[in-house]
Amino acid sequence: MASCADPPPRGLLAGIKLFNVREFYECHEVLEEIWLAEPGHIRTLYQGILQVGVAFYHLGRGNFRGATSLLETGITYLQAFTPACMGVNVRQLVEDSIHAYAELQRLGKERIAEFDAGLIPRVEREG
Repeated sequence: MASCADPPPRGLLAGIKLFNVREFYECHEVLEEIWLAEPGHIRTLYQGILQVGVAFYHLGRGNFRGATSLLETGITYLQAFTPACMGVNVRQLVEDSIHAYAELQRLGKERIAEFDAGLIPRVEREG
């Protein structure tokens, strides 16, 4: 079973790359594969990144409820892995995701199109 001290597996690196170029659907596909294959607790890290990415996929489609609910659960999953895990700066991803979530809540469903895409976080590596 994998642990936070381990180097990131190839699938996680590929998922992060897709996340950071905002290919959220493809990111989901890649991360889902490693999430389903991992029997240990670290699978929750993969699931958290996956859900944050899917939240922004929903945002791009104007789905307020999907975006906010997946951000909530993704943030919750990720918080257990702060400050860092597998070389991923989880704390930064959580903080940026909370900020994006707060802005979505401020805008509300009616003004979702006004969301500043610059607030979509990146998954940063440590170091």
